[in-house]
Amino acid sequence: MFNDASSPLSLLSTRRSGKPRDLVAPGPDGAQLDHILAIAARTPDHGKLAPWRFVIVGDEQRDAFARLLVESCRAEKPEATQKELDGLDQFARQAPALVVVLSSPRPDSPIPLWEQELSAGAATMNLLHAAHAMGFAGGWLTGWAAFSPRVRDAFGAAPERIAGFVFLGTPGRPLDERPRPDMARIVSHWTP
Repeated sequence: MFNDASSPLSLLSTRRSGKPRDLVAPGPDGAQLDHILAIAARTPDHGKLAPWRFVIVGDEQRDAFARLLVESCRAEKPEATQKELDGLDQFARQAPALVVVLSSPRPDSPIPLWEQELSAGAATMNLLHAAHAMGFAGGWLTGWAAFSPRVRDAFGAAPERIAGFVFLGTPGRPLDERPRPDMARIVSHWTP
């Protein structure tokens, strides 16, 4: 079954991240994006808290998103160069689709915060798998903006945190295979 190109294992073994700057149209349309996010929400979630949220930044919001990034950077990093500010403007405009994933923990819950944060990461990975299954590529980025309180506050409020900016589209060129970990170094058998 693993060698079958249409098998789920083949699909999982062929997913690669696309560089957001290299992702081109078409991206997922509204119905496809809704389906991708519904699949992303089918993630391990101890306590059924849904400790994550997805915020879609549409084409018509990209200019405002770029302004938010540049203005936040100027306020938080007055030493930022024009090159850095231009990079943030470009960051906001790459790839046809953008989903901001927020870790949205419930501090009042007895479920440990760590488990809630892991669930947000799993939801983000499910999002990337779903996009790949639909023929798109995705890139999950963080960087300065993901840790900026001003940027976070534009999408939510503490204790929420930006888990990542997920850019989706069609690869504009073949995706590169990156080096993978040596399995002998990351897998061991426990011996008491």
